[in-house]
Amino acid sequence: MDIQDTEHSLLNKIKVPFSDTDFEKRSRKTVTDFISLLNEHVGSFKVRVVGKDSLAATFCACVSVKSSQAEKAGGMMANYLNLTSVIQDYGLKENGFPFVEVTDWKQEMDSIAYDFCYPVVYSDTLPKVKGVTYRKTTAITGLKAIYNGNYITSDREWYALLDYAVKNGIEVSPTPIEYFYNDPNQGGNEMEWKAEVFLPLKKSNE
Repeated sequence: MDIQDTEHSLLNKIKVPFSDTDFEKRSRKTVTDFISLLNEHVGSFKVRVVGKDSLAATFCACVSVKSSQAEKAGGMMANYLNLTSVIQDYGLKENGFPFVEVTDWKQEMDSIAYDFCYPVVYSDTLPKVKGVTYRKTTAITGLKAIYNGNYITSDREWYALLDYAVKNGIEVSPTPIEYFYNDPNQGGNEMEWKAEVFLPLKKSNE
């Protein structure tokens, strides 16, 4: 972290050996506040990399979303009621936990595209609803991590898995899949909220 006082830099340099300048005090406070916020952020979630695991194919109802990475949770919340209303209003049978499947992740642009999906039992009379599509996912082998915390920051586990893959020489596709085991609308202790995330392995690593 580079902290400068351009208007009084020479005066500060002269005064440093003899006094505790206002600039030094402000700098210490800035660093202290940053460390405090960082520790608070890191302490607000847990990530544990499990290793290689398999994920079965599933049939699901989905809504496609494009957003910044930071707005992922907001996109999920905006579409959650719509998706669950379709399931309830048309009598579809739920068949698992809701999940996000990232289809495009541009890290340098802070941009993602993803499908927010709910597993349902296949039916020959699936309702046609604007914005909702139906598909069967592909079974994968991937690196798996378990996340505990508010789902707003669940993408932290993406980086944990990427780091694990690099350190262990494993090639993965940057298309995370997250399964959410808790309903945030029910509240409760966020550290008890659970999500599982997978990064698909490239074929040579399966």
